[in-house]
Amino acid sequence: MAVSTVLAGARVVLPTGIVENGRVIVENGRIAGSAPEGTPAPTLDLSGHWLVPGFVDMHNHGGGGASFTSGTTDEILTGVHTHRLHGTTTVVASFVTGDMDFLGRRAGLLSELAEQGEIAGIHFEGPFISPCRKGAHDETLLRDPDPAEVRKLIEAARGQARMVTLATELPGGIDSVRLLAEHGVIAAIGHTDATYEQTAAAIDAGATVATHLYNAMPGLGHRAPGPIAALLEDERVTVELINDGTHLHPAALELAFHHAGPERVAFITDAMDAAGFGDGRYMLGTLEVEVKDSVARLVEGGSIAGSTLTLDRAFKRAATIDRLPVESIVQAISANPAKLLGIDDRVGSLEPGKDADIVVLDADFELKGVMRKGAWLVEPRLG
Repeated sequence: MAVSTVLAGARVVLPTGIVENGRVIVENGRIAGSAPEGTPAPTLDLSGHWLVPGFVDMHNHGGGGASFTSGTTDEILTGVHTHRLHGTTTVVASFVTGDMDFLGRRAGLLSELAEQGEIAGIHFEGPFISPCRKGAHDETLLRDPDPAEVRKLIEAARGQARMVTLATELPGGIDSVRLLAEHGVIAAIGHTDATYEQTAAAIDAGATVATHLYNAMPGLGHRAPGPIAALLEDERVTVELINDGTHLHPAALELAFHHAGPERVAFITDAMDAAGFGDGRYMLGTLEVEVKDSVARLVEGGSIAGSTLTLDRAFKRAATIDRLPVESIVQAISANPAKLLGIDDRVGSLEPGKDADIVVLDADFELKGVMRKGAWLVEPRLG
């Protein structure tokens, strides 16, 4: 069997640690353990670079000018491709709040793309969230998390629902968490006004993710610690973090890593249409957003409205500003979300048998190459 490519000389980040002057062998779209004896193979010298697994974004609303909530099939694929060019070889398509019938129809459309392997599933962020912490969601479309309605959305996604964000303190919230857990769908606590005790009860019921920790929830208090403390302290919970320098102060990110540990953090983008596209006016669901200097805010009210982040920028910031160990960043940006989504048998690490989803970074953590399933999307130009 012919070897496609040998990537040699780089610092390779494996689950077991960093290998200096490592070799990654790509064979028929997958990572191979070793080259067959005597088989000639093109070798790419990546000395002075890093090789890390393709990024896995479990919370992403769009990019390249396209919205996953409202775009056509071609527009959605444009958004997916935009993020691939920035190293995100696996992406979950997130919806913002909408009318139930509309969300059901959109879930049917995106489930086809998931079945084709273009996206890794669907995330419903709303409509089952708190009007007190609605962020950039249309308050007129919010509703309590009735388990019957949650079930309708799951069924509309035809087995491709991966996560639902809920304010679990609302009527029906705990029962909805149990329903999601029974169906193998991640119940995420977010856009919530819950107390510490209510959050702990939701975790006991089966919630396992904190939707963009710190954002759209009560702040950490010394007498009323709220959801943040409950989410950080419980080993069953993975916390999403938007590391763009706008959503989080570096000290808040450091606090999350210190208390949750790198094995319980997932870097996400929460990206909207403007990611990889530019400043201007956009629609996020039914609400108008203005992006200025790469920061997205609602035109009416000024609330932060997602991000324009791409995960290569999140990686570089984590390495150069937050000074996190590269192995910890790879856990948060690839391995942990892949495990949560149940696809870590295929992606999330550079191990034999997995898809050859690989990102090449230079010594300054700038993206230089992206490979997906053994094909270069961004071919390294060295020298």
